[in-house]
Order: sequence, then C-alpha cells, then structure tokens
Amino acid sequence: MTSRTQSASAAATPGEAGGQPAYPAAESPNGRPNGHAPRASLEASLEEVQETARRIAANVERVLVGKPEVIRIALVTLLAEGHLLVEDVPGVGKTSLAKALARSIDCTVSRVQFTPDLLPSDVTGVSIYNRQTGEFEFRPGPVFANIVVGDEINRASPKTQSALLECMEEHQVTVDTSTYRLDAPFMVIATQNPIEMEGTYALPEAQRDRFTARVSIGYPDQAAELAMVDEHAGHNPLAELGPVSDGAAVERLIETVRAIHMAPEVRRYAVDLAAATRQAPEIRLGASPRATLHLVRAARAQAALSGREYVVPDDLHAVAGPVLAHRLVLTTEAHAARRSATDVVRAVLHRVPVPQGSAGTRS
Repeated sequence: MTSRTQSASAAATPGEAGGQPAYPAAESPNGRPNGHAPRASLEASLEEVQETARRIAANVERVLVGKPEVIRIALVTLLAEGHLLVEDVPGVGKTSLAKALARSIDCTVSRVQFTPDLLPSDVTGVSIYNRQTGEFEFRPGPVFANIVVGDEINRASPKTQSALLECMEEHQVTVDTSTYRLDAPFMVIATQNPIEMEGTYALPEAQRDRFTARVSIGYPDQAAELAMVDEHAGHNPLAELGPVSDGAAVERLIETVRAIHMAPEVRRYAVDLAAATRQAPEIRLGASPRATLHLVRAARAQAALSGREYVVPDDLHAVAGPVLAHRLVLTTEAHAARRSATDVVRAVLHRVPVPQGSAGTRS
C-alpha cells in the first residue's frame, strides 16, 4: 500500500545523542536561551502548528462534544510521533475520537476490529503463493497506512496484540524474513474497554509501554450531552467530516516539534520524574527509559501547541499523567488503598523539586 505522503528527512533532535542544541549560547533556568531572539523561521512554523492544530481540534469537536482536554492529548501524541490508547467504558466516543482524528488528516487510514479469532497475519499481512509466477507475493495488511485505528484492541489475544509491537516501535513489519518499512507519518490509535469488562485481555506491559499516551474520555456533562442529542440524533457527524490537513503538513509540524528547545535543567527534571516512579513505594514497576523519551517528546509538542520555542516544567506537568500513568504497575497495598496510577503520578510531581528559577509551577 502506498501512502499519499512522503517521509521527510529526520532532523537531529536538540540536546539528544547525535544532535546539536538549537541554541548553543547560555541558557536561563526556565529553558529559554539568553541573548538570542527567536528564529523567524521557527516562529512561522509555530504559527503553522497552532493554526493546523486549531483546525483539527475544531473538526474533531464536531464529533466529540465537550472534551477539549482529550483532544489536546490526542494532538500532542500526533505531534510527538507517538501512539494513542483510548480506554473507557462502551458508548462514550472512543472509536468516534479515533475515526474523527483520522478523517481530519488527508492521508491513508485503515481500521482493524480486534476480535478473539483475529490472527497476527490479519494485521501485518501475509505472503501468498502465486501459481502463475511460482513465487510468494506479499499482501500488505491494514497496518500499512499512515493512521491505523485499532478498535477494542484488548479483545484480541496477546499473540495478535504482539503483531503491533514491531511496527509501533520500529515503523517496520517483518514477514517471512522480509522487512517492509512503513510510510511516515505513522500513528496507531487504539481503543480498549476496561480489563474488568467481560471478554477482554489485559495488554502486556511491553504493549502498553509503546503507547505514548493514554486518555479516558469519561461521560459528558449534561450540557454537552444535550448538545450531542440536539446535533447528532438526526445524522452521523462522522459522515460529514472532511480533512482539514494532510500528511505532508503533519510531517512539517513534527519537524517543528523536533526543533523545540529543551534546556539541560528541564531534561534532567524529566529524567528525575521518571526515576521517581521507580523508587515510589506504591509502585511495583516504574516508568521505563522509553517512557522518559516519550515524556520529553510530548512536552516538546505541548510547548509547540502553546506557541513557545522552548519547554518549561509546566509542559512536563501537562503531559505527565497521560504519558506515565498507564505504564505503572501498582503494588497490592496501593490497590487495597484504592490508589490509582494517576494519583501516584500527581504525588511524584509534587515530590520532585522543580528546577530552581524555572517558569513552571506545580500542577
């Protein structure tokens, strides 16, 4: 399957291995470079990020009414080159959010309905023997698209869920010793019911760790539900939804997010937050190094959506819950005390000192 978009060349990420800092001069503790005016090109790019994000958010809000925070996290995940897990009870709009975000971007989209009898080859593709040529031909599966919507992912067996591990982490698929690259941008948006629901399998830790963020939509308030009844009862808003951006534009936005500056103090703060989850007494399994990378990328995306060319601690606070909570495994005592992973992340944010002199405040 050929995408409508071409992968842009990956720029080195500032402050990480192999990359040069965006601002080589001295920096202030709040993450903003001293003595350097913002680059005009970056300012223009940030304006494009904000304008495109505003259009996509407005488009999705036509379907998912009254949930701006959920839509924000979805956009942060998209710009951070990540994958989104939407977990909630049936009927609150999980699939609608995934499909609305996919339809808002003019790129290749596929949908997989996960069921107990789904096979890994149904997701990745399969090699079929061609009797005319006497050779095996690869038939790509639905994973070969820019945006893959996986509906009720935890209704499939762990064997089938594992078919997504390679493509989510390495953007490639290996079938019968042959490796096939996936086109960029590539994003998996998966929905799942709570594990207490009948007929579901808990996602393995390795699978959860590959999702950049997890959101729960929750029930709408009365005003939003009334507006939904008034506007959606007579027609399906998804049927009228058209794209407001395309894959090439999303690639440009991702390049802009990669250029967002992150001062050493703020990077160290992100590492301290992840390390604190590994030492917390309520947690049996803390955040992985991959989680730290996802936290940094999401904070850069949050800063770009705020129109800033640098990251402040508040950006880390804004994304820490969705990025870290679903990766944590709590102790039996924490479960008995009815502590949630989100509660533990909030406690970590208050426990770890913010860099001195930073512009961020505690959440």
